[in-house]
Amino acid sequence: MESTIEVKTPYAISHMLERLAADPLHVVDIKNQQVKLPFYEESKVITVSFKQKPGVTEVKITGDSLQKEKVLERLDQIFLWSVDLESISDHFNSTKLAPLFDVFYGAPIVCDFDLYGCLMKTIIHQQLNMKFAHELTFRFVKEFGSVIDGVSFYPRPDRVSELTVDQLRELQFSGRKAEYIIDTSRKIASGELDLEAFRHQSDEDVIDELIKIRGIGKWTAENFLLFGLGRPNLMPAADIGIQNAIKRLYHLDAKPRSEEVIEYSKEWHPYCSYASLYLWLSVERPHLLEEIIKN
Repeated sequence: MESTIEVKTPYAISHMLERLAADPLHVVDIKNQQVKLPFYEESKVITVSFKQKPGVTEVKITGDSLQKEKVLERLDQIFLWSVDLESISDHFNSTKLAPLFDVFYGAPIVCDFDLYGCLMKTIIHQQLNMKFAHELTFRFVKEFGSVIDGVSFYPRPDRVSELTVDQLRELQFSGRKAEYIIDTSRKIASGELDLEAFRHQSDEDVIDELIKIRGIGKWTAENFLLFGLGRPNLMPAADIGIQNAIKRLYHLDAKPRSEEVIEYSKEWHPYCSYASLYLWLSVERPHLLEEIIKN
């Protein structure tokens, strides 16, 4: 299968690929502007290559013996090519975040490649620093998942549902987090929890259903909505990265509390997810943030 599409909205390839490359499970070639990703439906690999042209981003998609329509639909769910990033940027022109939207102009939200993998990663990342969170997720996937053509595939829920807590503790999972991973996987494997059905539900309904599950709080549910389903209006107010970014941008003496973050975010609706992304970017690229603060 080979296909080429054009993305006419401003699409900052460099920001997008650099953020993807921060996850050691991703196969990203920044120099050649290319990413390889798992296509779980058929256990095959898709290669997506980007090329910036005046006023348009050309995207070339290749993969062996894959249904073109199904692949393009799935990739649009991941890369959100149909989102009007220019209008979103314009929305922030009169807000305190305007400088961020200038510096990171066109940076898109890119979803995780698989809903189940997204939920597992988000649970694993709870209350961990980013470096160890990525390392622990890497161990989990390498130990229990699979590799096809050099691309890592998360293990499937039926496989994880059969694991023991001790198997995960050997990878340095806490006992409680191991229980959360296994118990949630059992709910998914049995059909009690249908992640695909969430695509057709409101943010509030998804959060309400997820937080009923032991080990999943609001932060996890919000991040699943943002990076699993690509919802545009999520603000994980308890996120330390977001709090630190606001502290520096607003010249605060201390990190804002969750309630204060929510108050700040009122002017960012209905695109709080993009505010979240650009705040994270400002923390991940501190040298750029310093220039913003000086000005």
